[in-house]
This record gives sequence, C-alpha cells and structure tokens, in this order.
Amino acid sequence: MARGKIQIKRIENSTNRQVTYSKRRNGLFKKARELTVLCDAKVSLIMISSTNKVHEYISPSAISTKEFFDQYQRNSGIDLWSSHYEVRNLEGVNSKLENRFVAERDHEEDPHYGLVDDGGEYGSVIQFQHSGQDLFAIRLQPNGGVGGGGGSGSDIKIYPLLE
Repeated sequence: MARGKIQIKRIENSTNRQVTYSKRRNGLFKKARELTVLCDAKVSLIMISSTNKVHEYISPSAISTKEFFDQYQRNSGIDLWSSHYEVRNLEGVNSKLENRFVAERDHEEDPHYGLVDDGGEYGSVIQFQHSGQDLFAIRLQPNGGVGGGGGSGSDIKIYPLLE
C-alpha cells in the first residue's frame, strides 16, 4: 500500500495534530540516534510542543546541552546569547532617541528654533531675511557669550543688520 502525499499545513483537529506531532517527534529522535551511531556525530535536538512540553535528545557522546551549545559557539564564532543583550541595548538606544525626538519636537515651537545649528561654533552667525529686513543671529557661549553677556549656549540673540 502506497503512502499518499499530505499537504503541509496546520492540522485543525487537535487530537490528530497531537498524534502527528508525537509520531514525527519520535521519527526525528530515531534519525538523530541513527546519525549518532552511524556517523559518530554529536546531535542535540530540543522540541517544545504546543502544550509547552519540552522533549530533548542529546547524543551520549555529548556531556550536556549547555556544553553542546558552548562547542557550537566556539566552532562558529557566534555568541548565541549576545543577540539577547543586543536587543536590550537597542531598546535602550531606541528609547533615548524617542526622548530626544520628543524634546526636539517640543523646541520647534520656539521662534528661534533652527536659526543657528546646535553643532555650530560659539559666536557663529547666520543671516536671514525677515519681513524685508536683514537680520542675523549669534550663538552665545555658555560662559559669558559675545561681549561678556550671559548665555547658556543655546541662547540666540537676533539683531537687525545695520545699513
């Protein structure tokens, strides 16, 4: 009797799904044992069912699953756990960027926003046209500014251009 091909899709009937999982799991474990015996390969297989039951096979020549993963990391040069920490780090960077974006967006309401780039040098000047009159802005130094006046570094003074 020939076996029929089945369509690979989720089995809707939970009983049939569990039976199929059990049979295929046992088949995978059998193949893992065969690879271990026939080819002297180290095999580790971890499966978690839809009911969260953990099923594990590890070759007798491998001491533990942890040692198996440690050897994989050494041979491949990949740190399996670093991505976990990278995700946390990226979440922190993302949070900082969101806060900075919100702060920047709040500053857009300031009438002097964007006149002088924050990256510009202290004392840098920019000229622009305003209502037909030429104006310029100076970014003041935090310790006294231009001409000894106070300032926080973000203070911008606007002066009409003398003609």
